[in-house]
Order: sequence, then C-alpha cells, then structure tokens
Amino acid sequence: MFTIDLLVRYIPMPISVQKKEEAEAQALYQEILTKIKSSTPEIIELTCDKQEDKKIAILSDQITGVIISQKDGAATGAKTPGFFAALADK
Repeated sequence: MFTIDLLVRYIPMPISVQKKEEAEAQALYQEILTKIKSSTPEIIELTCDKQEDKKIAILSDQITGVIISQKDGAATGAKTPGFFAALADK
C-alpha cells in the first residue's frame, strides 16, 4: 500500500490517501506536482483505495508539500512520516 500525504496551508496534520499500486501512486504524485507548479489554482480531487468512500477535494495553491511513502504490510512499529513522528515516539 502506498500513501500520498498532502501538507496543506493552515492545516497542522497531513491529508492522506492510499493507493494499492505503485504506478497509480506515482502517477498521482506527478499529477499533484504538476498542478502545484501551475500558476492557475485548480481543484484536485482524490480518492482512497483503502477507504473507498473517502474523497478529498483541495485547491492546488493551498498545498505546500506532497509525500509518497510505502507502507509495508509486514512491518510492525512503522514510524509516522514527517513532523508528527516525534510526537508518536513519546
């Protein structure tokens, strides 16, 4: 399972969606990067493969970062990506 985390202006927690296939996750990552680089704000609509009823729509000019990571199903004790990893260790 691959996770795409969006860091959004004025929201302290990342917004995440999961994709089953690496190619699909990479394509979504590239699509988001392209829309962030665009000078015209666009609405990005995301769906999640893990929670099929989860849908997200966000303006591209509000995204400050995007992270793609792989969640290994066999891994126990996997660390939370980003700033909140420090909070999870306490």
